[in-house]
Amino acid sequence: MREREFPEFNEQLIEAALAEELNSVTPRRDLWPAVQAGVQRAVQKSPRRWLVPSLGSAALIGLVVLAIVVVTVPMTTKFSSRSTLISAEILGYSTGGSATVNDAPYDATFFKHYGVNPFIDTEDDRLSTFAMDVDTASYTVARRFLRDGHLPEPDSVRVEEFVNFFKQGYQLPEEEAFAIHVEGSPSPFGGPNHWLLRVGLQGRAVEAEERKDATLIFVIDVSGSMARENRLGLVKRSLGLLVNELRPADRVGIVVYGSRGQVLLEPISGGNKDAIMESIDALQPGGSTNAAEGLLLAYEMAIDEVQSDRITRLILLSDGVANVGRTGPESILDLVKDFVAEGVTLSTVGVGMGNYNDILMEQLANDGDGNYSYVDTLDQARRIFVENLTGTLQVIARDAKVQVDFNPEVVSRYRLLGYENRRVADQDFRNDAVDAGEIGAGHSVTALYELKLVDDADGNVATVSLRYQEPDSGEVVEMSREIDRSEIRAEFEETSPRFQLAATVAEYAEILRESYWAQDGSIEDVLVYAERVRKLLPDDSDVAEFAEMVSMVEPLALRR
Repeated sequence: MREREFPEFNEQLIEAALAEELNSVTPRRDLWPAVQAGVQRAVQKSPRRWLVPSLGSAALIGLVVLAIVVVTVPMTTKFSSRSTLISAEILGYSTGGSATVNDAPYDATFFKHYGVNPFIDTEDDRLSTFAMDVDTASYTVARRFLRDGHLPEPDSVRVEEFVNFFKQGYQLPEEEAFAIHVEGSPSPFGGPNHWLLRVGLQGRAVEAEERKDATLIFVIDVSGSMARENRLGLVKRSLGLLVNELRPADRVGIVVYGSRGQVLLEPISGGNKDAIMESIDALQPGGSTNAAEGLLLAYEMAIDEVQSDRITRLILLSDGVANVGRTGPESILDLVKDFVAEGVTLSTVGVGMGNYNDILMEQLANDGDGNYSYVDTLDQARRIFVENLTGTLQVIARDAKVQVDFNPEVVSRYRLLGYENRRVADQDFRNDAVDAGEIGAGHSVTALYELKLVDDADGNVATVSLRYQEPDSGEVVEMSREIDRSEIRAEFEETSPRFQLAATVAEYAEILRESYWAQDGSIEDVLVYAERVRKLLPDDSDVAEFAEMVSMVEPLALRR
């Protein structure tokens, strides 16, 4: 049976109607930015058997009723651009109930759909260009959903962040800043003549004792929402791990924000751990969320600390929902872009779910030349702030971009899995004024391509080029590597265990985000390969956990 088509919502008309009505009822102005940010376009769901069934007319009537509620009471609403589920939280007074709307997993969560890359004919466009990305937040957000007994929101799934969460086993470069690795085979998840190519870029490592001294400004959200699920408590424990790793030559300052920003601790030596932790442990949540003012104070503090031989970085810890002052990533970065140009970078660490803004946290890190992580457990905080601290702090490449030039005589079509929000115009690959990705020491970046090969063709499959700016000298470096057809294995089972892991994780992410290209896939098949990889990599706890996460999906889907 043909699935019903959902109506398309005209964003401009909805915003105009909301603005007119809200002006007439004297609304709470601090909540209007959140309402504005939540209005998006609803589109048809993909027809996967384990996802939410089509909505009937009764649900559509309910949607209209809820829209009327939006314009008559102060509230924040989220319309997912990939789903017709709506979550809403009435703020400021009690209405007698605490359940989320339409049985949504959480209230007021904000994610963005960036599209899904299509197959591209190499005769039309042989070049694939994207900015490098080492974020992993999307994977740990999905883990949080599953551990709480919910399927991940499709818009929260970014394939490249799932893949890059895992170790890839690439050899470190011997002399250069990066080494380019490639591996390929038939795809176990595609149709006939579907091949999979893994392009891996491994950055040089920096030993902990060789890391540059760092000035870190902790920017801590202490608004009322940070009391939920003891979010502030997790932030305190996470920062305790980081502070314990600091050296006396490092420096730490602290800025907090609720309704207003406040300087809590001027920069002091990282060796003064007791004073730093005393300031952190005394924090209590309360008030609204003025993230812009907090960030501005932190940047003003950091700019006085900038030295060419030091790392100067802000670390923002928040649930990401700003509702006072400037509330969007673009408007907030307008305040601080000059500071970014002066060499102060920004990393974001998300906590909590429900009243959570993934869009803000991810885009702030992108524009702030940092990275975005989501901490759902103290173990994840340990991974970021202890095990990978040098890679988190010390950058080895700025504005790093990748361009893959496919040979039309060997490759007829290709599709990049993920990186939809990291697209770079092909002609901008050598335009060094275009912002791209920042890569930390020891980090690796993996890109997977689905290919359709020309029958019986041999020779060069593609050329991979990497371009980046050396952070200390400012020198622009470009390197490349050719891929020969002989490097692509004849059987998937002949490839390395890490290649098989990457392929399985990517298909898992494709299914969770309801990709058109995974509509014939199944979680059962993914689970078979996940268990296979678990046996091939028995000492990797992340792989074992991944197999368990895959096994959670089908039972949750059947409950819907």
